[in-house]
Amino acid sequence: MRSLYRSGEQRERVLAWCRGRLASWSTPHRVETIDTNLGPTSLVTAGEGDTVVYLPGTNFNAATGLGFLDELAARARVVVADLPGQPGLSADTRPSDELVGYAAWVTAVLRHVRRELGVRRVVLAGHSRGAAVALTAPPDLVDALVLLSPGGLAGVRPTVPMLRATLAWLLRPAHGGSQRLVDLMTGPGATTDPHLVEWLTLVVEACRTTGAPGPLPRTVTARWARTPRVVMVGEHDCFFAPGRTEVAAGTRLGVLTTVTPGAGHLLPDERPGLVAERVVRAGTRTDPSADG
Repeated sequence: MRSLYRSGEQRERVLAWCRGRLASWSTPHRVETIDTNLGPTSLVTAGEGDTVVYLPGTNFNAATGLGFLDELAARARVVVADLPGQPGLSADTRPSDELVGYAAWVTAVLRHVRRELGVRRVVLAGHSRGAAVALTAPPDLVDALVLLSPGGLAGVRPTVPMLRATLAWLLRPAHGGSQRLVDLMTGPGATTDPHLVEWLTLVVEACRTTGAPGPLPRTVTARWARTPRVVMVGEHDCFFAPGRTEVAAGTRLGVLTTVTPGAGHLLPDERPGLVAERVVRAGTRTDPSADG
């Protein structure tokens, strides 16, 4: 399988950026690497209390979402797993069969967390591609499932401005193109970490990017019928429009979707406190809004 990086030098640039961001993070945390079926996987752990395993989306990782992780770590113990095949600190090759490969991978991550941390209850949360991967996990290892701006339920349909901006970003990598992407992926007037623009510029220079995952087979999504599950999407999501997400979540998971006013696709970055609170609350046995 071909590396996602354009060269060894570009891979080192990405690794250095991620390590530098984590090294400067003021929240106490631990970084470890575990072996999985998809190669070395980086886990970043912070906080105390109930456990949340978080899977970032396409082109993102633990080091790109520190604001959201701060909010999670203030409420729970969070374990972030960089997805293999996406830029970050995990393996740089993508599975040839994503459904099978990521299903085995997320199973290994969950078993490691439960075994090594002595965890009895786990909330599994994923954003975008991370949500699609979360849906492939075995429900018996998960006590609540939270899907944020989720892939895997409905096919991706980027808006026309997003398509144009993505093409320009790919053909002419530059700070301005990355800023345009961030502007389109967030709601009107959103304030996000300025490092995201720097990061996306590095990604387009260093990596062979991949598109969003398609809908998963219904046999995969139907397995979650007995697990408390939450779906959240931004009002201005440029990839997974709220209406289509609501229909897919209703028919595939039997849940109502929470639409967050004013937010876009980068929901965890735009509303970190709100989303973190909802993720942690999903794991409580008394949460009336976690369908299941």
